[in-house]
Amino acid sequence: MNRRKFFKNGSLFAIGSTLLNPFDLSATTLEPDLIDKNKKAKNIIILVSDGMSTGTLNMADLYLSRKTGKGSNWLQLYKDNKVNRALMDMASASSIVTDSAAASSSWGGGFRINNGGLNVGPNGEEHLPIWQKFKKAGKMAGCVTTVPITHATPAGFCVNSKSRNDQEGIAKKYLAQKFDVMMGGGNNYFSADSRKDKVDMYQKFKLGGYQVVKNRNEMLEAANNQPILGVFYNDALPYTADRNNNKELTQKIPTLGEMTQKAIDVMKHNKEGFVLQVEAGKVDWAAHGNDIAGLIYDQTAHDEAVKVAIDFAEKDKNTLVIITTDHGNANPGVIYGKNANKQFDSIQNYKHTNDWILNGFGNETSISQIKERIEYANNFEVTDDEAKLLLSYYTSIKAENGLYNYKHLPFNELAKIQKKHNSVGWISMQHSADYVELAMYGPGSDLLKPYIKNTDLHYLMLEAAEVENNF
Repeated sequence: MNRRKFFKNGSLFAIGSTLLNPFDLSATTLEPDLIDKNKKAKNIIILVSDGMSTGTLNMADLYLSRKTGKGSNWLQLYKDNKVNRALMDMASASSIVTDSAAASSSWGGGFRINNGGLNVGPNGEEHLPIWQKFKKAGKMAGCVTTVPITHATPAGFCVNSKSRNDQEGIAKKYLAQKFDVMMGGGNNYFSADSRKDKVDMYQKFKLGGYQVVKNRNEMLEAANNQPILGVFYNDALPYTADRNNNKELTQKIPTLGEMTQKAIDVMKHNKEGFVLQVEAGKVDWAAHGNDIAGLIYDQTAHDEAVKVAIDFAEKDKNTLVIITTDHGNANPGVIYGKNANKQFDSIQNYKHTNDWILNGFGNETSISQIKERIEYANNFEVTDDEAKLLLSYYTSIKAENGLYNYKHLPFNELAKIQKKHNSVGWISMQHSADYVELAMYGPGSDLLKPYIKNTDLHYLMLEAAEVENNF
């Protein structure tokens, strides 16, 4: 099919939801022999580092470059001129600062909606999610994530819901749509012991023909000719830094790269191809907590998944790989100073996240215990006054707010202390209205213009795969 003719005459043009001519089909920065511009994308893999500010991408590359001598896989694609690259405006219908639900819905449903919903417009109108469109076209479809699989980003590609918080309902909707691979955290939304309605969703998925896997070995040993539901933790998965320094967690919890590879293995033989969303969801949670070890190590875990996807696409030749984020968060960066190099490198010796550190304290913790735990986790010693400040959050009604800080732990205070030792600064603990990085590799990447609106990505994916928008 001639893609230019398809766009001109097809329903993508007719729908006109965001713009009349969203893509300059002749624009490309790649060498002519790298991409066949008229080639159909049989498969699509979209990798989302949730809440990744540009500073996070930059620091992960610096971290890897200085530790291993080789930077991130993501930025290596830029250096090797293998991708088309753009900035993307991620505003929602209700705010220039989006949440993850509205952001994912802009890609999933092709329309901007208010923060908090999933593919449901301001007047209650429902927009058919893109993974359902691809399923109707015969493709297999799946999502893997480091947060609950029922969380906002995977859900935005898959279902309609008035509220992103209805994760129990979202689990039911996944089964109804028969998605082929769904893996991440979220036992609380599948187990009869945790669900408010006491429904055993694991049993229902098994009756629906799914393999249900609950640890890394079960996932690796699962058959590649049956759909998989993988749920590996009650809520979000542990941070990469904490997982890597705990033998039990390392054995139980798969990496994002391993989940990505398994999802590809399950779906790659489908005649009509597959679509897969991969989310490093805890990058966002770490940014909310100004948690540098959580942020850096989970961003590098996302980068490992990038390599898995690109390695497959380079061999397959029929796969469009999309790499992006849904919004900025906390906008961290390395701050100038005469010891910035050495101090930033100290993060290489961090054994655990701030989440691990602060959840180990209570109102009976002593000053010496606080100092010992931080020195073990971060390889530096805090002062008595700094330890007393942290302890004050446990012994009084003092509270530090944050979206994922229901225990009111002193994340910001610890980050300020760490800044003296690692030179990393943060501007907030909340989302920001960044224009985000977007990179594409493979057939269909030539459709990308240097600057697009979030909803444009929905139609670009349909266009690249030559799937008509007439459902």
